[in-house]
Amino acid sequence: MQPFTKKAIEVMRNIPQGKVMSYGQVAHAAGSPRSARQVARILHSMSEKHNIPWHRIVNAKGEIALKDGEGRYTQKLLLEEEGLCFEEDGKVSLSRYQHFPVL
Repeated sequence: MQPFTKKAIEVMRNIPQGKVMSYGQVAHAAGSPRSARQVARILHSMSEKHNIPWHRIVNAKGEIALKDGEGRYTQKLLLEEEGLCFEEDGKVSLSRYQHFPVL
């Protein structure tokens, strides 16, 4: 496993319940600020195997990035179960729920 992949998994696994991080924020915390798309690939291929709380990753605007109905609905439901509230425009308030890991 590549060092960036290992660090990104560690960062995502340590997002506390009720908090979110953006793809870019995870990439930055894992040591490669321009690798947000790689974070998405890691989530897609490794979230189940490594127990990554995939639902706690949103885009930079605080939106759920998934476009399909079921996955999008599941992510929103899981976040709401953790106590997050969505704004009227469907975004998570990053100022309220964003996690800032200690680097």
